[in-house]
Amino acid sequence: MPPAIKAAYGDTVMLPRIQLRHLEAFHAVMMSGSITRAAALLNVTQPAVSATIKHFEQRLGFTLFLRQGGRLAPTPEARALLPEVQDIFGRVTGLERFSQDLAEGIQGSLAIAASSPIANAWLAQAVAEFVKTRPKVRVSLQSMDSNLIAERLINEQVDLGVAFTPGERQGIQSRPIADAVLSCIFPQDHPLAERPAITIEDLRPYPVITYVPQALLRHRLGDFLQQPLNIPLEVSTSLTGIVLAFHGAGVALVESSLLEALPIPGLTLRPLLPEVQVQSHLLWSALRPAPSLLKMFIQHLTGELPAQAP
Repeated sequence: MPPAIKAAYGDTVMLPRIQLRHLEAFHAVMMSGSITRAAALLNVTQPAVSATIKHFEQRLGFTLFLRQGGRLAPTPEARALLPEVQDIFGRVTGLERFSQDLAEGIQGSLAIAASSPIANAWLAQAVAEFVKTRPKVRVSLQSMDSNLIAERLINEQVDLGVAFTPGERQGIQSRPIADAVLSCIFPQDHPLAERPAITIEDLRPYPVITYVPQALLRHRLGDFLQQPLNIPLEVSTSLTGIVLAFHGAGVALVESSLLEALPIPGLTLRPLLPEVQVQSHLLWSALRPAPSLLKMFIQHLTGELPAQAP
Protein backbone atom coordinates (compact mmCIF):
# COMPACT_ATOMS: atom_id res chain seq x y z
CA MET A 1 0.00 0.00 0.00
CA PRO A 2 1.19 3.59 -0.66
CA PRO A 3 2.18 5.55 2.45
CA ALA A 4 -0.52 7.62 4.07
CA ILE A 5 -0.58 10.92 5.99
CA LYS A 6 -3.21 12.55 8.15
CA ALA A 7 -4.86 15.65 6.69
CA ALA A 8 -5.72 18.67 8.84
CA TYR A 9 -9.16 17.31 9.70
CA GLY A 10 -8.09 13.76 10.41
CA ASP A 11 -8.85 12.26 7.01
CA THR A 12 -6.25 9.85 5.64
CA VAL A 13 -4.66 11.04 2.39
CA MET A 14 -2.93 8.41 0.24
CA LEU A 15 0.24 9.66 -1.42
CA PRO A 16 1.21 8.37 -4.85
CA ARG A 17 4.16 5.98 -5.00
CA ILE A 18 7.60 7.14 -5.99
CA GLN A 19 8.17 5.80 -9.48
CA LEU A 20 11.35 4.93 -11.32
CA ARG A 21 10.73 7.78 -13.79
CA HIS A 22 10.89 10.25 -10.86
CA LEU A 23 14.29 8.91 -9.87
CA GLU A 24 15.54 8.86 -13.47
CA ALA A 25 14.58 12.51 -14.04
CA PHE A 26 16.05 13.62 -10.70
CA HIS A 27 19.28 11.72 -11.27
CA ALA A 28 19.64 13.06 -14.82
CA VAL A 29 19.19 16.67 -13.68
CA MET A 30 21.64 16.23 -10.82
CA MET A 31 24.25 14.68 -13.11
CA SER A 32 23.81 17.09 -16.05
CA GLY A 33 23.02 20.31 -14.17
CA SER A 34 20.09 21.38 -16.33
CA ILE A 35 16.65 20.35 -17.55
CA THR A 36 17.79 20.67 -21.18
CA ARG A 37 20.72 18.29 -20.83
CA ALA A 38 18.66 15.90 -18.66
CA ALA A 39 16.01 15.73 -21.40
CA ALA A 40 18.71 14.86 -23.94
CA LEU A 41 20.11 12.14 -21.67
CA LEU A 42 16.68 10.60 -21.21
CA ASN A 43 15.63 11.14 -24.83
CA VAL A 44 12.45 12.98 -23.78
CA THR A 45 11.20 16.57 -24.03
CA GLN A 46 12.15 19.33 -21.59
CA PRO A 47 8.51 19.84 -20.48
CA ALA A 48 8.31 16.12 -19.69
CA VAL A 49 11.37 16.35 -17.40
CA SER A 50 10.06 19.54 -15.74
CA ALA A 51 6.66 17.94 -15.11
CA THR A 52 8.26 14.80 -13.66
CA ILE A 53 10.48 16.83 -11.30
CA LYS A 54 7.48 18.90 -10.18
CA HIS A 55 5.46 15.76 -9.50
CA PHE A 56 8.39 14.25 -7.58
CA GLU A 57 8.68 17.38 -5.43
CA GLN A 58 4.96 17.20 -4.65
CA ARG A 59 5.35 13.59 -3.62
CA LEU A 60 8.37 14.33 -1.43
CA GLY A 61 6.95 17.47 0.13
CA PHE A 62 10.01 19.65 -0.48
CA THR A 63 11.74 21.55 -3.28
CA LEU A 64 14.59 19.86 -5.13
CA PHE A 65 15.91 22.68 -7.37
CA LEU A 66 16.03 26.49 -7.25
CA ARG A 67 16.64 28.95 -10.08
CA GLN A 68 19.72 31.05 -9.34
CA GLY A 69 20.97 33.45 -11.96
CA GLY A 70 19.42 31.45 -14.79
CA ARG A 71 20.94 28.24 -13.50
CA LEU A 72 19.32 25.28 -11.73
CA ALA A 73 20.77 24.76 -8.23
CA PRO A 74 20.01 21.66 -6.15
CA THR A 75 18.70 22.27 -2.64
CA PRO A 76 20.38 20.70 0.42
CA GLU A 77 17.57 18.15 0.44
CA ALA A 78 18.34 17.19 -3.15
CA ARG A 79 22.03 16.74 -2.32
CA ALA A 80 21.10 14.55 0.66
CA LEU A 81 18.77 12.49 -1.53
CA LEU A 82 21.31 11.90 -4.32
CA PRO A 83 23.38 9.10 -2.65
CA GLU A 84 20.19 7.13 -1.94
CA VAL A 85 19.07 7.45 -5.55
CA GLN A 86 22.52 6.46 -6.82
CA ASP A 87 22.38 3.38 -4.60
CA ILE A 88 19.01 2.44 -6.12
CA PHE A 89 20.40 2.83 -9.63
CA GLY A 90 23.38 0.70 -8.67
CA ARG A 91 21.00 -2.01 -7.52
CA VAL A 92 18.95 -1.75 -10.72
CA THR A 93 22.13 -2.06 -12.79
CA GLY A 94 23.14 -5.10 -10.76
CA LEU A 95 19.69 -6.60 -11.29
CA GLU A 96 19.96 -6.04 -15.03
CA ARG A 97 23.37 -7.75 -15.11
CA PHE A 98 22.12 -10.64 -12.98
CA SER A 99 19.01 -11.18 -15.12
CA GLN A 100 21.13 -11.08 -18.27
CA ASP A 101 23.51 -13.63 -16.74
CA LEU A 102 20.54 -15.87 -15.92
CA ALA A 103 19.24 -15.61 -19.47
CA GLU A 104 22.66 -16.44 -20.91
CA GLY A 105 23.38 -19.26 -18.46
CA ILE A 106 26.35 -17.40 -16.95
CA GLN A 107 24.92 -17.33 -13.44
CA GLY A 108 22.44 -19.42 -11.48
CA SER A 109 22.17 -22.82 -9.85
CA LEU A 110 21.42 -26.30 -11.14
CA ALA A 111 20.55 -29.41 -9.14
CA ILE A 112 21.19 -32.76 -10.85
CA ALA A 113 20.46 -36.26 -9.58
CA ALA A 114 21.88 -39.30 -11.35
CA SER A 115 22.40 -43.01 -10.96
CA SER A 116 25.74 -43.64 -9.26
CA PRO A 117 27.65 -45.05 -12.28
CA ILE A 118 26.52 -42.06 -14.36
CA ALA A 119 27.13 -39.39 -11.72
CA ASN A 120 30.62 -40.69 -11.01
CA ALA A 121 31.64 -41.01 -14.64
CA TRP A 122 30.72 -39.12 -17.80
CA LEU A 123 28.20 -36.82 -16.12
CA ALA A 124 30.76 -35.58 -13.58
CA GLN A 125 33.11 -34.91 -16.47
CA ALA A 126 30.41 -32.99 -18.35
CA VAL A 127 29.59 -30.88 -15.26
CA ALA A 128 33.26 -30.06 -14.77
CA GLU A 129 33.57 -28.88 -18.38
CA PHE A 130 30.33 -26.85 -18.06
CA VAL A 131 31.36 -24.89 -14.94
CA LYS A 132 34.89 -24.19 -16.21
CA THR A 133 33.44 -21.53 -18.51
CA ARG A 134 30.76 -20.42 -16.03
CA PRO A 135 32.49 -19.60 -12.73
CA LYS A 136 29.33 -18.01 -11.27
CA VAL A 137 27.21 -21.14 -11.79
CA ARG A 138 26.60 -23.45 -8.83
CA VAL A 139 25.84 -27.12 -9.50
CA SER A 140 24.67 -29.76 -7.04
CA LEU A 141 25.40 -33.25 -8.40
CA GLN A 142 23.89 -36.07 -6.34
CA SER A 143 24.08 -39.80 -6.92
CA MET A 144 21.10 -41.94 -5.96
CA ASP A 145 19.00 -44.92 -6.97
CA SER A 146 17.16 -44.48 -10.28
CA ASN A 147 13.80 -45.01 -8.55
CA LEU A 148 14.34 -41.93 -6.36
CA ILE A 149 15.23 -39.56 -9.17
CA ALA A 150 11.71 -39.18 -10.57
CA GLU A 151 10.41 -38.50 -7.06
CA ARG A 152 12.99 -35.74 -6.55
CA LEU A 153 11.95 -34.18 -9.86
CA ILE A 154 8.25 -34.27 -8.98
CA ASN A 155 9.00 -32.67 -5.59
CA GLU A 156 11.10 -29.95 -7.32
CA GLN A 157 14.19 -30.96 -5.36
CA VAL A 158 16.28 -31.31 -8.52
CA ASP A 159 16.15 -29.77 -11.99
CA LEU A 160 17.48 -32.70 -14.00
CA GLY A 161 17.77 -36.44 -13.59
CA VAL A 162 19.95 -38.91 -15.47
CA ALA A 163 19.04 -42.55 -14.95
CA PHE A 164 19.07 -46.02 -16.48
CA THR A 165 15.25 -45.96 -16.61
CA PRO A 166 13.05 -43.52 -18.56
CA GLY A 167 11.15 -42.40 -15.43
CA GLU A 168 7.72 -43.56 -16.49
CA ARG A 169 5.69 -41.37 -14.14
CA GLN A 170 3.07 -38.72 -14.75
CA GLY A 171 4.69 -35.29 -14.88
CA ILE A 172 8.09 -36.62 -15.96
CA GLN A 173 9.48 -36.29 -19.47
CA SER A 174 12.51 -38.20 -20.68
CA ARG A 175 14.73 -38.86 -23.65
CA PRO A 176 17.62 -41.28 -24.25
CA ILE A 177 21.03 -39.70 -23.99
CA ALA A 178 23.79 -42.36 -24.07
CA ASP A 179 24.51 -46.06 -24.19
CA ALA A 180 26.82 -47.82 -21.79
CA VAL A 181 28.00 -51.41 -21.53
CA LEU A 182 28.61 -53.80 -18.67
CA SER A 183 32.18 -55.06 -18.71
CA CYS A 184 34.63 -57.23 -16.85
CA ILE A 185 37.19 -55.29 -14.82
CA PHE A 186 40.28 -56.95 -13.34
CA PRO A 187 44.02 -56.36 -12.72
CA GLN A 188 46.19 -56.02 -15.80
CA ASP A 189 48.09 -59.20 -14.93
CA HIS A 190 44.93 -61.30 -14.66
CA PRO A 191 44.79 -64.33 -17.02
CA LEU A 192 41.63 -62.90 -18.67
CA ALA A 193 43.64 -59.86 -19.83
CA GLU A 194 44.85 -61.93 -22.77
CA ARG A 195 41.32 -62.18 -24.20
CA PRO A 196 39.73 -59.43 -26.33
CA ALA A 197 36.25 -60.18 -24.94
CA ILE A 198 34.89 -62.28 -22.07
CA THR A 199 32.24 -64.99 -22.34
CA ILE A 200 30.34 -66.73 -19.57
CA GLU A 201 32.59 -69.74 -19.99
CA ASP A 202 35.68 -67.58 -19.50
CA LEU A 203 34.36 -66.40 -16.12
CA ARG A 204 33.61 -69.83 -14.65
CA PRO A 205 37.04 -70.45 -13.08
CA TYR A 206 37.15 -67.08 -11.28
CA PRO A 207 35.28 -65.37 -8.43
CA VAL A 208 32.92 -62.73 -9.80
CA ILE A 209 31.89 -59.44 -8.19
CA THR A 210 28.60 -57.99 -9.41
CA TYR A 211 25.48 -56.17 -8.29
CA VAL A 212 23.05 -57.26 -5.58
CA PRO A 213 19.99 -59.10 -6.96
CA GLN A 214 17.64 -56.13 -6.44
CA ALA A 215 19.87 -53.72 -8.38
CA LEU A 216 18.57 -52.55 -11.75
CA LEU A 217 21.82 -53.37 -13.54
CA ARG A 218 21.81 -56.91 -12.13
CA HIS A 219 18.54 -57.43 -13.99
CA ARG A 220 20.25 -56.36 -17.22
CA LEU A 221 22.70 -59.20 -16.67
CA GLY A 222 19.87 -61.70 -16.37
CA ASP A 223 20.46 -63.47 -19.68
CA PHE A 224 24.21 -63.46 -19.23
CA LEU A 225 23.95 -64.97 -15.75
CA GLN A 226 21.51 -67.74 -16.65
CA GLN A 227 24.35 -70.18 -16.19
CA PRO A 228 25.74 -70.40 -12.65
CA LEU A 229 28.86 -68.46 -11.72
CA ASN A 230 30.87 -68.19 -8.53
CA ILE A 231 29.65 -64.83 -7.12
CA PRO A 232 31.03 -64.51 -3.59
CA LEU A 233 30.74 -60.71 -3.53
CA GLU A 234 27.71 -58.54 -4.37
CA VAL A 235 27.73 -54.75 -4.37
CA SER A 236 25.33 -51.84 -4.69
CA THR A 237 27.56 -49.57 -6.74
CA SER A 238 30.00 -49.99 -9.61
CA LEU A 239 32.66 -48.13 -7.64
CA THR A 240 32.64 -50.69 -4.85
CA GLY A 241 33.00 -53.53 -7.34
CA ILE A 242 35.90 -51.79 -9.08
CA VAL A 243 37.73 -51.21 -5.78
CA LEU A 244 37.26 -54.87 -4.83
CA ALA A 245 38.67 -55.93 -8.20
CA PHE A 246 41.63 -53.60 -7.69
CA HIS A 247 42.44 -55.38 -4.44
CA GLY A 248 42.27 -58.80 -6.10
CA ALA A 249 38.91 -60.00 -4.74
CA GLY A 250 37.69 -61.16 -8.16
CA VAL A 251 36.51 -60.05 -11.57
CA ALA A 252 34.12 -57.08 -11.37
CA LEU A 253 31.15 -57.50 -13.68
CA VAL A 254 29.82 -53.92 -13.62
CA GLU A 255 29.02 -50.87 -15.73
CA SER A 256 32.44 -49.60 -16.79
CA SER A 257 32.08 -45.89 -17.63
CA LEU A 258 33.64 -44.90 -14.28
CA LEU A 259 36.90 -46.67 -15.15
CA GLU A 260 36.84 -45.08 -18.60
CA ALA A 261 36.34 -41.59 -17.10
CA LEU A 262 38.87 -42.10 -14.31
CA PRO A 263 41.43 -44.76 -15.28
CA ILE A 264 42.94 -46.60 -12.31
CA PRO A 265 46.54 -47.73 -12.80
CA GLY A 266 46.78 -51.51 -12.63
CA LEU A 267 43.20 -52.19 -13.77
CA THR A 268 41.92 -53.03 -17.23
CA LEU A 269 38.55 -53.92 -18.71
CA ARG A 270 37.15 -56.19 -21.40
CA PRO A 271 33.71 -56.22 -23.02
CA LEU A 272 31.29 -59.07 -22.46
CA LEU A 273 30.40 -61.44 -25.28
CA PRO A 274 27.56 -61.19 -26.11
CA GLU A 275 27.52 -57.48 -25.33
CA VAL A 276 25.23 -56.26 -22.53
CA GLN A 277 24.12 -52.67 -23.15
CA VAL A 278 22.29 -50.29 -20.85
CA GLN A 279 20.79 -46.97 -21.95
CA SER A 280 20.75 -43.81 -19.86
CA HIS A 281 17.98 -41.21 -20.03
CA LEU A 282 17.61 -37.51 -19.29
CA LEU A 283 14.62 -36.80 -17.04
CA TRP A 284 12.98 -33.47 -16.29
CA SER A 285 9.69 -32.22 -14.90
CA ALA A 286 6.88 -31.52 -17.32
CA LEU A 287 5.05 -29.57 -14.61
CA ARG A 288 7.18 -26.40 -14.74
CA PRO A 289 9.11 -24.46 -17.39
CA ALA A 290 12.75 -25.46 -17.80
CA PRO A 291 15.18 -22.76 -16.60
CA SER A 292 17.55 -21.28 -19.18
CA LEU A 293 20.54 -22.76 -17.36
CA LEU A 294 19.03 -26.24 -17.57
CA LYS A 295 18.45 -25.86 -21.31
CA MET A 296 22.06 -24.81 -21.77
CA PHE A 297 23.36 -27.73 -19.76
CA ILE A 298 21.30 -30.15 -21.84
CA GLN A 299 22.67 -28.44 -24.94
CA HIS A 300 26.15 -28.99 -23.48
CA LEU A 301 25.37 -32.71 -23.05
CA THR A 302 23.75 -33.27 -26.41
CA GLY A 303 25.26 -30.63 -28.69
CA GLU A 304 21.80 -29.32 -29.59
CA LEU A 305 20.69 -25.74 -29.97
CA PRO A 306 19.05 -24.29 -26.81
CA ALA A 307 15.66 -24.06 -28.56
CA GLN A 308 15.67 -27.83 -29.05
CA ALA A 309 16.24 -28.54 -25.37
CA PRO A 310 13.19 -28.86 -23.08
